[in-house]
Amino acid sequence: MASEGDTDAAAAAAAMTLGKSRRRKGRPSDEDDPGSSNLLKAEKLEPSSNEGALLEATSFSTTFAKDREEYLLEAWPIVKGALKEQGVSCKLSLSEGSMTVSTTRKTSDPYIVVKARDLTKLLSRGVPVHQAIKILNDDMTCDIIKIGDLIRNRKRFSERRERLLGPNMSTLKAIENLTGCYILVQGNTVAAIGSLDGSGLKQVRRIAEDCMNNIKGPLDHIQELKNEREPAKKPALANESWGRILPKEDIKLNKKPYTTFPSPQQPSKENTAVPSEPAMTTSGDNEVADMVAMPSKKKAKKECR
Repeated sequence: MASEGDTDAAAAAAAMTLGKSRRRKGRPSDEDDPGSSNLLKAEKLEPSSNEGALLEATSFSTTFAKDREEYLLEAWPIVKGALKEQGVSCKLSLSEGSMTVSTTRKTSDPYIVVKARDLTKLLSRGVPVHQAIKILNDDMTCDIIKIGDLIRNRKRFSERRERLLGPNMSTLKAIENLTGCYILVQGNTVAAIGSLDGSGLKQVRRIAEDCMNNIKGPLDHIQELKNEREPAKKPALANESWGRILPKEDIKLNKKPYTTFPSPQQPSKENTAVPSEPAMTTSGDNEVADMVAMPSKKKAKKECR
């Protein structure tokens, strides 16, 4: 007959195992797409679901550069009208260089103030107002990628950023069409606006970081996205893995032929640069030559006399 101590220990071990299995069962893996519809689903919030006012006011402030003042003054009536419909108040302070959004007693959605904060962040980074206002929709989200800290060399940073844009913005437009996101590259950041239930924002972040870290170019990512779109057009392959269908990249390394003996020593740059010119003599060598020639010159003068 088992004692009470053994019974308690067995029950505790069973509960611990059950707790681990439950925790592991509900967690999505890191390889899953965080933007897929089975993980994130935007539910429509009706005003009647939250009739009472919020308990406390919440506010966020975002600073902007001085060169954005003129544009923000023109676009602020549009921003103010869009936020007023959501029950959020906003304030533009040119003296402090900041935009402030806060909840009011008419705010029914408690999360809308976070979206209003993202709206001000996008405006401060140069996103046009007609694109930035889309973030207020429930099925839209944004991602601001900081690329300025990835490279210390400013010349190399500008070259890789130009590679991300492409000639006449062609590379950036191709990425926008394939990912379904609006992308703006300005300064040290990449701002992207996309759908909540898609993987576009995740793809944009991977393309931007791989380009700035010189891991893979944007054109290679564009080719991969094109190859992924072909199986998606066929309904029979919608629920299957595309790993066996997508072409694999073949990396060929041109190896030099192996030789047992070392290669012959190459001539130095000094010898190859001036092979025909005579050796330069120093001033000390010229003085020694003059002293040796002095006696012969004196003898020649005496004979002439």
